Amino acid sequence: MDATANSDVQRAEEFKLKANDAFKANKFSQAIELYSQAIELNSSNAVYWANRAFAHTKLEEYGSAVQDATKAIEIDSRYSKGYYRRGAAYLAMGKFKEALKDFQQVKKICPNDPDATRKLKECEKAVQKIRFEEAISAGDDERRSVADSIDYHIIEVEPHYAGPRIDGEEITIEFVKAMLDEFKKQKCIHKRYAYQIVLKTLDLLRSMPSLVDVDVPNGGHFTVCGDVHGQYFDLLNIFDLNGLPSEENPYLFNGDFVDRGSFSVEVILTLFAFKCLYPKAMYLARGNHESKSMNKIYGFEGEVRSKLGEKFVELFAEVFCWLPLAHVINNKVFVVHGGLFSVDGVKLSDIRSIDRFCEPPEEGLMCELLWSDPQPQLGRGPSKRGVALSFGADVTKKFLQENNLVKDEGHEIEHDGKLITVFSAPNYCDQMGNKGAFIRFTAPEMKPDIVTFSAVPHPDVKPMAYANNFLRMFQ
Repeated sequence: MDATANSDVQRAEEFKLKANDAFKANKFSQAIELYSQAIELNSSNAVYWANRAFAHTKLEEYGSAVQDATKAIEIDSRYSKGYYRRGAAYLAMGKFKEALKDFQQVKKICPNDPDATRKLKECEKAVQKIRFEEAISAGDDERRSVADSIDYHIIEVEPHYAGPRIDGEEITIEFVKAMLDEFKKQKCIHKRYAYQIVLKTLDLLRSMPSLVDVDVPNGGHFTVCGDVHGQYFDLLNIFDLNGLPSEENPYLFNGDFVDRGSFSVEVILTLFAFKCLYPKAMYLARGNHESKSMNKIYGFEGEVRSKLGEKFVELFAEVFCWLPLAHVINNKVFVVHGGLFSVDGVKLSDIRSIDRFCEPPEEGLMCELLWSDPQPQLGRGPSKRGVALSFGADVTKKFLQENNLVKDEGHEIEHDGKLITVFSAPNYCDQMGNKGAFIRFTAPEMKPDIVTFSAVPHPDVKPMAYANNFLRMFQ
């Protein structure tokens, strides 16, 4: 090895050590940059690729993690961590069968490793369970409604129940405020009232199109919130900062209400209760986490089962399928959880006509609405998450122009101020240290006013407390 090559190898190691420190400090983007510099200097070291894969996993960039782990395996086919990292990324994407193959390889390379054996067993159990579920649902072409089999009127409320009650059919603001206080004390409402809220929400959502038009009168304002991810106490903080939802204070919550945070039941019942109370002032859009596969992995399914019971698992899955996919505010602002499309020429009418009552598909318009992400470079590229795609400023500009949604000024965030990404879960998963934000628009200008806020304390229940055992192993 000549002196230059030797120097590159040494410098690469220095970058790797700095990257490891950044990773330990939860600075995952910085870690990725540093691992990338190590790879530029010495691309034949499998460890750098596998470490960068792990950092991508922490940022939920599972597609990039799979690519990096695959590269590590190509460099060294006996490097168990390459298979391990790729298997963990596949697990996080819900691709259990692919994950299983990788963990089988880990076991083959490390036959006496008890940790590898345990994880392989968990993965085998998960795949077995999914195959069983697929088998019993096979051939059931009709859309069976769980909701139609539930009559909350016949559910008895025991005399000793001391929580808030709904008298009759109408949900009142007094009930909702009492419910919020119960949730703060880590208590739940009676199942009868939970059913009433969810079933009434379902009726409202069924009548809505896949693309919803929102009208804000001149002088009125409208607040858009991003991912809340089961962080109930941060949701309450948004209401403290910006006011409770009401006819004069309307909101749109733009998907990913649940999963990861361990107060997802409280979040979803709160949002649904406000939807019942103010149907024209609480708008809800579907995110990629309003789906069975994500809920199975990231905690919502386990939390619902623990707090409300099995029947609610099926009921929420049905209601999520009726959530609208996108909103347009005052014919100016297009709001969607994910992003834009792999093809040009998509019109708002195409989104309006999507038959949304299904689990999110792996490709097509609905998938892209829920999963796509913006990228700094022009054009389209592969998704860091491994689903849908990334799209550039030119794609954004063309879509807005073709649909007459272009506005002259916007907050300078991405894509020449035409695109704003908002995330409303501060200190995400109790470890990312990020701030949350919401956007407040005022008609008729619809200029975005972005409000940022920090996380607030919450009871000592860890994120992912209800997540699948095998997923928690890889966190």
